[in-house]
Amino acid sequence: MGDVADKVAYFQAITGLDDPDLCAEILTAHNWDLELALSNFTSNPRAADDANASEATTSSTNPEQVETGLVVGAAGGPPGLAWKIVTLPFSIISGSLGLVSGAVGFGVWAVSGVLSYGLGMIGLNSGRNGESSSSSTRLLSVSAAVSEAMDFVACFERDFGSIRPNFVAEGFMDALQRSRNEYKLLFVYLHSPDHPDTPVFCERTLCNEDLVAFINENFVAWGGSIRASEGFKMSNSLKASRFPFCAVVMAATNQRIALLQQAEGPKSPEEMLTVLQRVIEESAPVLVTARVEAEERRNNIRLREEQDAAYRAALEADQARECQRIEEQERLEREAAEAERKRKEEEEARERAAHEAAEREAALVKIRQEKLLSLGPEPEKGPDVTQVLVRFPTGERKERRFHCTTTLQSLYDYVNSLGCLAVDNYSLVSNFPRTAYGAEKLSLSLKDAGLHPQASLFIELSSREL
Repeated sequence: MGDVADKVAYFQAITGLDDPDLCAEILTAHNWDLELALSNFTSNPRAADDANASEATTSSTNPEQVETGLVVGAAGGPPGLAWKIVTLPFSIISGSLGLVSGAVGFGVWAVSGVLSYGLGMIGLNSGRNGESSSSSTRLLSVSAAVSEAMDFVACFERDFGSIRPNFVAEGFMDALQRSRNEYKLLFVYLHSPDHPDTPVFCERTLCNEDLVAFINENFVAWGGSIRASEGFKMSNSLKASRFPFCAVVMAATNQRIALLQQAEGPKSPEEMLTVLQRVIEESAPVLVTARVEAEERRNNIRLREEQDAAYRAALEADQARECQRIEEQERLEREAAEAERKRKEEEEARERAAHEAAEREAALVKIRQEKLLSLGPEPEKGPDVTQVLVRFPTGERKERRFHCTTTLQSLYDYVNSLGCLAVDNYSLVSNFPRTAYGAEKLSLSLKDAGLHPQASLFIELSSREL
């Protein structure tokens, strides 16, 4: 809590001091160290009493601030539903967390039609049966209060039997929290073991089966011995003057309770039933209203959660669709890019192939020209001149004269220079007699090869070219 206002509010909630200026002075004196201020305040009872006295002096100047105010009913008449508001001592609040755990306060329970502002309740997230959801969230230890409550329940059952109110084995504030969570009033019994009326009251009244059944059904019951610390403090807070002492209370704020009814001295079961029934009847509208309002709040919270869940689901669906759309768009873009890449590669390959083909063709043309030049000019007819006719696979015929001393290689060069064949593997063959003039005869002259003075040859493609 780095904020000053938050520290003052928190210090007020824990200590029960109403004067924010006084809380600010205490925190200032401790250099605004909240833990140190609380530690010194709780460990020094005299300082706490001085602070409370200072606050009471300040409060006395305001006639509207009366600790036991909110008296209901005609003057001098019997107590109404809200008899008075009781401020609990800090030791009760700190000793049993209940209404302080994890929050600055509960707010107020509304007493419909009786209390001007009502004593409504503000939710404090607690575990089932009013217990704190985790021991790690408790600000102070409750072991002492719980131990006293457990000892009281054990001793009461040992002395007066098992037919008894179901006193909860927990501190007063936790019992008050339980009653708040269960929308019930809190029945308080302060046990004075040394009082002469106590045994008879416990045996004949408090353990009466009808009264026990009524209390267990309609109240959360808490009991404490005035010999124990918390029972003694509660007797002082409730200003118990006679014993046996019973009271009915409900939560008002985080350090106050509403005292709805009290019964002092010995009472018969019938008298106690009458008193408790009247309190239940008068408080029924309040409890029903609180229960309905709480149910409405839960329904509203559930509705908001459902709406939020539906919104989140719709948002997630929209996001999923958007992601799917983006993925589909990216896929199409990738495919288009891949297609464009392949198109460019194919185009480049075609261009490269065309260029290579053009280069090959240019090279062939050059070779043909070179071979044609190497043949020299065609000789005139004469006795040393051989007339050669070459038939191509297409049926085309070519004739030329060569010196009889010209080699067969020159004859092949002539055929190649014509450019009429698209292949390189072929043989020149004569028909009668059939003679193939292959690579082994290229060095022979036309005359030595028997082709002088004239020869008729055809081109036979090799099997690899077919």
